Amino acid sequence: MPAATNRLKARLAAGDTVHGCWLGMAEPYLAEMAGTAGFDWLLIDGEHAPNDLRSISAQLAVLRGGPADAVVRVPVGEAWMIKQVMDAGAQSLMVPMVETGAQAQAIYEATRYPGAGVRGIGSSLARASMFSDVADYLKTADEQVCLILQVESRKALENLDDILAVPADCVFVGPSDLAADMGHLGGAGHPEVKAAVFDTLRRIRAAGKAAGVLTTDEAYIAEAKVAGANFVGVGIDVLLYVQAMRSLAARYK
Repeated sequence: MPAATNRLKARLAAGDTVHGCWLGMAEPYLAEMAGTAGFDWLLIDGEHAPNDLRSISAQLAVLRGGPADAVVRVPVGEAWMIKQVMDAGAQSLMVPMVETGAQAQAIYEATRYPGAGVRGIGSSLARASMFSDVADYLKTADEQVCLILQVESRKALENLDDILAVPADCVFVGPSDLAADMGHLGGAGHPEVKAAVFDTLRRIRAAGKAAGVLTTDEAYIAEAKVAGANFVGVGIDVLLYVQAMRSLAARYK
């Protein structure tokens, strides 16, 4: 039995546009609810949300087999951290703050077993192989990994061609961090930042890769899709929750 087919990887390879939502509440019950909403993918955020390996693992469990594909964003591109979330069952990973081709290559190798990479062998302990029930997991896991590299600085854009040379599935532009690095802190919608974002999206698609972005601004989403974005984050669970709560409370003040 081979590793499970990664639907998200297949859809991105086919050029489909997929929409998703960030999960930052670090709560499996809420992740399970989000899984019923109709998004193509849900990203479990290990960079800015209060997640740890146990909470990530629990959210992967409740999303497994559902209509929304799970993506895990690790805090940093360290091989040991990537190994742990992959053993917990993550097939799709986002890695933030990628700035050079060498860094991108090291991250790629961390997601692949020896022969193509350096991922440690521990699948018999792990959900990834369904605890050794997937007999051919070690031989087939690599081909089902969806790797998303996040570029969010001027240095990353300077080295974009080198990053694009690495066989990742998607390169994702982070508008907020890019804006800060460009001197526009809190200004992801600044014209200079938007121009850089959209130019980067076009370059990513021209290189034959999926292009990603996150914004909750509908006009920005539309412009980004015209520029080539097809892995599109359109919401954040924390914002959706607090906005709804505050709106309801305000009606009774």
